[in-house]
Amino acid sequence: MTSPLLDLPGAVPAEGRDEGVAAHYGELYGEQRALADGRGFVDLSHRGVLTVTGPERLSWLHLLLTQHLTELPPGQATEALILSANGHIEHALYLVDDGETVWAHVEPDTVPALIDYLESMKFFYRVEVADRTADFAVVHLPAGSITELPGKYVVRETPAGRDVFLPRAELTGFAAAHGPAAGLLAYEALRVEAHRPRLGLETDHRTIPHELGWIGTAVHLQKGCYRGQETVARVHNLGKPPRRLVFLHLDGSEVLLPPHGTPVRLAADGPEGRQLGFVTTSVRHHELGPIALALVKRNVPVDAALLAGTTAAAQEVVVAP
Repeated sequence: MTSPLLDLPGAVPAEGRDEGVAAHYGELYGEQRALADGRGFVDLSHRGVLTVTGPERLSWLHLLLTQHLTELPPGQATEALILSANGHIEHALYLVDDGETVWAHVEPDTVPALIDYLESMKFFYRVEVADRTADFAVVHLPAGSITELPGKYVVRETPAGRDVFLPRAELTGFAAAHGPAAGLLAYEALRVEAHRPRLGLETDHRTIPHELGWIGTAVHLQKGCYRGQETVARVHNLGKPPRRLVFLHLDGSEVLLPPHGTPVRLAADGPEGRQLGFVTTSVRHHELGPIALALVKRNVPVDAALLAGTTAAAQEVVVAP
């Protein structure tokens, strides 16, 4: 989906997985500061939107997802994962129930596979799954925003802000009333600062929830069985995950940020040393400078100086070894 907000002055299109919305509107750091101050909004209309309706929607989703959903109150935001049989992360859903419908937004390139999986698991349950991406857009209001919203909008309110599901036809009018608009680069910078993982960036084909700190926030440890639950329980009770998420302060003298997938090594071993992990997301922050998230082997010493490619990096613990 291509956003009409790309027609706003200064809009520079995002690329890759975020294609269809603006990377920024010409003021990268200014947009970050606005969001940090609780002003403006972020266009997330490229993300997929799906709904689940029917009287058994919560009990059915409870069986499939990693989150406890049978008693989810209307209006309470939550997040959940779908795992493979081996416990690897396949999907991440950001959910809210409005009393009649479960609304979720997901990564834009995951909608077809997610819909196919959910449809295959309906059996005799009284539920209906629908892809609503063509009809509804997501916008994000930052924490601290005092923007008042019409009661007709479905809203996910979290400590990071509010995700608003609004009719796609109202997106331009929303922007005119609730600007300034901030781009994806500003949104991602604050996400990295907050150590929040993102599917497809902080994950690969073998990532398990423990590695990213998703236990407790997206994975409920006291609920019943679901696909991949044995791996979750075994690692939680008997072992440690093979990798851990770290936060990196990057050398600010470097001109280029290390892109996704850049090898991470011990600084003492130099740029030709053994690879111990990889950069997942790197950004320029308005206060912290260049920062990144990375996934490294669990046994990397927490006080070790690292290299992200050829860029010096000091680590902070996100997931304890």
